[in-house]
Amino acid sequence: MRKVIAWNVMSLDGYFEGDAPWQLDFHALVWGEEMEAFSLEQGDDMDILVFGRRTYEGMAAHWRTETGAVADFMNAVDKRIASRSLQSVDWNNSALIEGDVSKAIGALKQQKGKNIYVFGSADLLETLLADNLVDEYRICLAPIVRGSGTPLFKPGSKTGAMDLLEARALKTGGVLLRYGLKP
Repeated sequence: MRKVIAWNVMSLDGYFEGDAPWQLDFHALVWGEEMEAFSLEQGDDMDILVFGRRTYEGMAAHWRTETGAVADFMNAVDKRIASRSLQSVDWNNSALIEGDVSKAIGALKQQKGKNIYVFGSADLLETLLADNLVDEYRICLAPIVRGSGTPLFKPGSKTGAMDLLEARALKTGGVLLRYGLKP
């Protein structure tokens, strides 16, 4: 069965963006050759990428104009968008999720294929977490304490116990962490 893997960059105090949407300047602290290689590794491991509306809009605006291997992947991969307000999507290989997002993701997990990744999308991630659909968390800790912003995990969020699958220090000072839910 496919896994749902959540990926985010997070500050040491738990924020994935600043006080304003898409305030991601601190992500640059961890970006470099190692993160680019890691991004391409993740691309080899997935065939569907899932976004909430706000993440979709930001990612589509950014990646459409970028070049290079990561941009080529982001523009080519199949994407599913969870939104209650969008009527259509126009980024390459994107489709809206119809109906209940958890049922749709659960059905995708049952299909043959590579893993399903969720990038960003804190509200969507919260829904999937509540319905026990996330199998693995991949977080890059950025070496900064923001003090405020949008937390990756909202108060009251919880998962089952997890196993540390990997911890990889980056030359930039970031740390890539992989956690999988215990069986």
